[in-house]
Amino acid sequence: MSSAQLTASTVLSRTLPTFDGLRPSTLKIASFVPLKLGLPQRSFRPLVVKSATLVAPKYTSIKPLADRVLVKIKAAEEKSVGGILLPTTAQTKPQSGEVVAVGEGRSLGKNKVEISVKPGTQIVYSKYAGTELEFNGANHLLLKEDDIVGVLDTDDIKDLRPLNDRVLIKVAEAEEKTSGGLLLTEAAKEKPSVGTVVAVGPGPLDEEGKRKPVSVSHRNTVLYSKYAGNEFKGSDGSDYIALRASDVMAVLSE
Repeated sequence: MSSAQLTASTVLSRTLPTFDGLRPSTLKIASFVPLKLGLPQRSFRPLVVKSATLVAPKYTSIKPLADRVLVKIKAAEEKSVGGILLPTTAQTKPQSGEVVAVGEGRSLGKNKVEISVKPGTQIVYSKYAGTELEFNGANHLLLKEDDIVGVLDTDDIKDLRPLNDRVLIKVAEAEEKTSGGLLLTEAAKEKPSVGTVVAVGPGPLDEEGKRKPVSVSHRNTVLYSKYAGNEFKGSDGSDYIALRASDVMAVLSE
């Protein structure tokens, strides 16, 4: 196979015009580097980037500060609901784990507010929260208490107990037909932003550390912000979303 080669001779130095009070300067342009095409391509090994921060083995414990919580991340599911073995690329990034250690809490006004979860508690947290750590041969996450969505004692998201101002909603099924009666394909179905409130957190803390009530109640049908919150799949195949009460825009009624 013939190869193409690009060459260029050196451009000679030229003296720039002189001006009153300035010394003459020379401008030099180096030769172009020959460019060859048609060279055989080399194969490279893929670069693997580890996002977790490795904690050296000499450190035997981690003590979170203030309102931070250390969580041991639950291993990713290796099989689908139907028992099919999933490749690594298809495994969903886990959003749950066990609380290992907690900070001393934070101060709001004159009150000291303790962390609402204890070591050993099984929790669900926001998808992109915290800092990942590799500690004692296991993956951990160091996050703020406010990034915890709720407490989950079972493997079914419908049993989630939201914390603070979080709300758990069962998403309504997408419309099967258009207003004119035409059947919609799966790709054409619009993502619903309506659902029924399944569980409500105790409410956010005010400046004095006291709980404020959440603006929605259990069994309310609500309209929520389309791209808010964290989405989950229930064991029965139903879709759920956990979001802040402030992301609920309206209560619907028939």
